[in-house]
Amino acid sequence: MIRTVLFDVDGVLLSEERYFDASGLTVWEMIHSSHYLGLAPEKFKTTLSDEEITRIRAEVFRNDQVLRHLKSQGMNANWDMIYLTFTCQLLHLLSQIKEKEAGKIREWLTHEIDYEVLGDIRGILANYQVSTDFGVFLKDFAGRPETKQDLLKVLDQLAFEKFGITGTALGRKGALWSVCEHASQEWYVGDQHILASTGKPSVQTGKKGFLEEEIPLAGPEEIADLFSYLSEKGLNLGVGTGRPQLETYGPFRALGWLPLFDENHIVTADEVLKAEGELGSATPLAKPNPFTYLFALEGKQTSVRDCVNTPLPLKNGKEVLIVGDSLADLLAAQKMGCVFAGILTGLSGKEARVEFEAHGADYIFENVTDLKTIFM
Repeated sequence: MIRTVLFDVDGVLLSEERYFDASGLTVWEMIHSSHYLGLAPEKFKTTLSDEEITRIRAEVFRNDQVLRHLKSQGMNANWDMIYLTFTCQLLHLLSQIKEKEAGKIREWLTHEIDYEVLGDIRGILANYQVSTDFGVFLKDFAGRPETKQDLLKVLDQLAFEKFGITGTALGRKGALWSVCEHASQEWYVGDQHILASTGKPSVQTGKKGFLEEEIPLAGPEEIADLFSYLSEKGLNLGVGTGRPQLETYGPFRALGWLPLFDENHIVTADEVLKAEGELGSATPLAKPNPFTYLFALEGKQTSVRDCVNTPLPLKNGKEVLIVGDSLADLLAAQKMGCVFAGILTGLSGKEARVEFEAHGADYIFENVTDLKTIFM
């Protein structure tokens, strides 16, 4: 008998579209802006029409083929997707100057790449005619067996394949990953909230952000009614999301959902990053690692170490229903021994049904509001 329901957010309760827009804009900025690689600073601007945003995202992610590929490989975190896409393109750009700049490339790739190093790369690239090709990502990652967080290690392999260089720091969340994260947060939360979101000011000011443009995947009242219905049935509710806290609590509060949850059981990317820092481990705790959902289930008063060391599958796993839109959510649920409901409002839409069926999802619904049918 199900006693607890844990919800993912993106693709289940709120649309992912603005996140993917921000992700595409981040990669585009880091290639073109003078703050990063500076390939075409005259093309960069912070105020864009919806048509321009759509065009940039389509170019960077090859009409979302890159995003779908990463999702199909169990990658669920937008920050990781941005980092992989940008770094793959960086390697492509460097490959065009490797005959004349082999020494500099080796120096760059065997050290952490921070803002200063990006500036050095920018200065060298300015001396050459180089061009982007976002289709390279699909070629470079095609047929690779790596999934989930191991996809980052493909970047180390590419450094060896393209330049014969080993011992790079590309395959982990280092300085360059943090640069990508901060740039993406600027686009998503805007100048008004960036300091609260990251603890650091904007590198590039002038961004309004997308926080006020959140799109619920059903009527806000319908989703609120679902939460109330489940609570009235005696079910405990929680949230396990890859969103940061600001981007979870803000929309939930604005849509009237936050009072329907015990905040002790709302776990966001902030808690995951803090836990990774507390453990000092190289093991990523983001989905498909089950930590996000385990922490949401047990509550944030639980010791991070105790949560990580929880024996799996859970003895009472069938009492927990996890509601998600991606393979990463499903894999986390299965590792926990929990029941899983796949929702078809994520990036892949109804095409996700085949993947959910192939991996043994317990339930598949067109919309999160259909969840009620389990408990009638």
